[in-house]
Amino acid sequence: MTDEDAPLRRRTRHRTPSGDGAPDGTPNGGGPTLLTEPAEGTPEPVVTPAEFAEVVARFAAGTGPVAVDAERASGFRYSQRAYLVQLRRRGAGTALIDPVPLGDLSALDDALADTEWVLHAASQDLPCLAEVGLRPRRLFDTELAARLADFERVGLAALTEQLLGRTLEKHHSAADWSTRPLPHDWLIYAALDVELLVELRDALAEELDRQGKTGWAAQEFAALVAGGARPPKQRTDPWRRTSGMHRVRGARAQSRVRALWYARDTIAVRRDTAPGRVLPDAAIVAAAEMNPKTERELLLLPGFGGRSVRRLANTWLEALDEARALPDDALPTTPVFEGPPPPHRWADKDPEAAARLARCREVVTKTAEQHHLPPENLITPEFVRRLAWEPPTDPDAAAVTKVLSDLGARAWQCGLLAEELAQALVAVPAEPEPDGSAGEPSGSDAATDGATA
Repeated sequence: MTDEDAPLRRRTRHRTPSGDGAPDGTPNGGGPTLLTEPAEGTPEPVVTPAEFAEVVARFAAGTGPVAVDAERASGFRYSQRAYLVQLRRRGAGTALIDPVPLGDLSALDDALADTEWVLHAASQDLPCLAEVGLRPRRLFDTELAARLADFERVGLAALTEQLLGRTLEKHHSAADWSTRPLPHDWLIYAALDVELLVELRDALAEELDRQGKTGWAAQEFAALVAGGARPPKQRTDPWRRTSGMHRVRGARAQSRVRALWYARDTIAVRRDTAPGRVLPDAAIVAAAEMNPKTERELLLLPGFGGRSVRRLANTWLEALDEARALPDDALPTTPVFEGPPPPHRWADKDPEAAARLARCREVVTKTAEQHHLPPENLITPEFVRRLAWEPPTDPDAAAVTKVLSDLGARAWQCGLLAEELAQALVAVPAEPEPDGSAGEPSGSDAATDGATA
């Protein structure tokens, strides 16, 4: 793609898909319109099997893509389940479905089996949708499409403003969606989230086509369909991600973090409450550092002053006692990481690998600029690190393509990068040191020559 094909809206001033030159999401040259309520009103949540059956029939009879969204209670609940599912389709209108009383929504999934689903930031919603039986066979992710088209701002409200000239209220994005009954203004927000999705999808599809990136997007969307519903991989030693962990020195203190983390996690799971609401990370780190042995010492530490935390004082003290009683061979050890070390350590561990990584990163950056893509969407940075750390024995384009494909890179990514990454993996020969053999003779040689003469 040449500079003439560059995205219409890559940086500070943008134009509409028609190319009429109006700035930044104002197709008629005026200011954006704030949507405060869905055009057809806000429906009540569907909570009974009879209401759900009516929605299934209505959406099966609709036409065109279906806009889908889900609301979770991140930061409030332990689980990442969906507490509301929103849909909108031409001929079917908008539906808000409460999956808590209904549970399995697979009848709706069957009705939409041949339909393209339109989601924004699909990777966030696909796992919780799969939990209630909703799995798209085809999808269009408006956030990912905007990234591929090199939009600087890819939030839903920003995109509808830029492309459609309409803005959305986003006041309730971090609300506790497990609340029942849901307030009416929250329902308005939820319905608006799908109000413009299909229209936005069409505008982005047009822009991707203009840039010649439709095929790339199709591969990205297919990858989401194939793997986006999988739950996140369980981390080894998740307690090590406690905020402030870097301040905890020594295996014995780390064992206190571990004991408190798992005690908190057990309670959080039982209550279905976000762990940080049971005991803040800062409190865990403070207790690990100070090692309190009595309730009085414990409650004087930061983070242990709340009533609900104080009620669990014995639980926290028991966890600390268990950590103190551990023999040395049961203390945490330095974890063995899979894959390459953090890049900042490469120069010390393997200078040649560090040089390879630097050259590979230059290739990615240059290619991303040429094709007007964010580098992280051109290729996953972890894939580049793994390739540079353990390159194939014969690093030609085919070998690089195989490595990247095995890691999960798409064909379009390999096609853009494999040839130049293969060249970057080959060490650059050092320039020969000048030895004077082709120039004037050295002093000793000159003297010898003179003596001979």
